[in-house]
Amino acid sequence: MKALACLAVAATMFTMAAPAAAQFAKPEDAIKYRQSALTVMAAHFGRVGAMANGRVPFDAKVAAENADIVADMAKLPWAGFMAGSDKGNTKAKPEIWTEQAKFKEHSDKLVAESTKLAAAAKTGNLDNLKTAFAATAGTCKACHDAYRKE
Repeated sequence: MKALACLAVAATMFTMAAPAAAQFAKPEDAIKYRQSALTVMAAHFGRVGAMANGRVPFDAKVAAENADIVADMAKLPWAGFMAGSDKGNTKAKPEIWTEQAKFKEHSDKLVAESTKLAAAAKTGNLDNLKTAFAATAGTCKACHDAYRKE
């Protein structure tokens, strides 16, 4: 039953994310959407990171819950990088729109690594979590270095 529930949530999130670009009335809406998704993802990623880096005690259940949220949120912000949303209150570099294939590679890698992070967290093994966290963090950094203004 739990697997079925997870599939239902994943299907719903995919359905919500796919037409997201069509839902934005203004570029500002797309910017807010992607920033919100990235903010939520960062908050939960930070909680996992605090455990992986020893700043807070490791709690396997809490790590798994937060890593699952990271993996789900990692799928969402990309629809918010629609044409015309490169201006305004954004830290996005223009290269996102001129290097779309490379940017998509980065987003796909984040989705893949965050999925691995969620799986590692479910093992209950701190070393597995640390390894997956480092890989996911490296993916975030690579994308930020290439496509995010300071």
